[in-house]
Amino acid sequence: MSDTPETIIDADLAAGAGDDILYEVRDGIGFLTFNRPEKRNSMTFEMYERMAQICVEVSEKRDIRALVLTGAGDKAFAAGTDMSQFRVFDKEEDALGYEARIDRVLGALERCKVPTIAAIRGACAGGGAGIAACCDLRIAARSSKFGFPIARTLGNCLSMMNFARLADLIGSARAKELIFLAKMIEAPKALEYGFISEVVDAPEDVLPRAEEIAREVATYAPLTLLAAKVTLRRLRTELPPGGGKDMMLMCYMSEDFREGMDAFLTKRSPVFKGK
Repeated sequence: MSDTPETIIDADLAAGAGDDILYEVRDGIGFLTFNRPEKRNSMTFEMYERMAQICVEVSEKRDIRALVLTGAGDKAFAAGTDMSQFRVFDKEEDALGYEARIDRVLGALERCKVPTIAAIRGACAGGGAGIAACCDLRIAARSSKFGFPIARTLGNCLSMMNFARLADLIGSARAKELIFLAKMIEAPKALEYGFISEVVDAPEDVLPRAEEIAREVATYAPLTLLAAKVTLRRLRTELPPGGGKDMMLMCYMSEDFREGMDAFLTKRSPVFKGK
């Protein structure tokens, strides 16, 4: 994995995010807000690209010392990828391209040169939990919930890199527990697992606490913090090129994935058959 924040950004797609992602800088701290509260801040492809673009821009500016990511409203930090975008998936390139995009944009977040802090209220699931896992610190309301419930919803899978990030954060045994039981765990349990760094009682106190931490770390030696980010990332086992493609295609090209997607969008329980 490259230690530089450089990545390929689809600028046209990023521009399409519009007001779905809000970004501002206040006194040297960047604030990125996923702004689709009516959709539980589910992520469109445009939002993913805009997030990656902001991370690259932040890395290039010496006057920004930390980046806080949060979701609008109290219902969700981000509830994953907007499932309606999966309707067009009908060939292998669609599945591989999607996971490649997710790895690329999450890689941009992970390689952002400044400390990144997720301020979490409500649901933090699927792609949203993947975003949080890439941040350096995660502050959450006690009422927040976390998980990757894909085994009971869509029937798809995480990319090999996302599995590596999750196992690096909480260990393989607990990663399996989250995936196999398809459950959403509450903030105290997520703190015990090591998925989050700190629990705040009231949802309205999450963002102020995240900003307080951001302003604290902004006073510290930036090269020391960057060295910690890069070195710890280097300790993660590098993945082979193309690793996990067979598993992604097995899931995304299956009848079960079609069933899971249709069930999710029509608000019924899926019936999986393993084919």
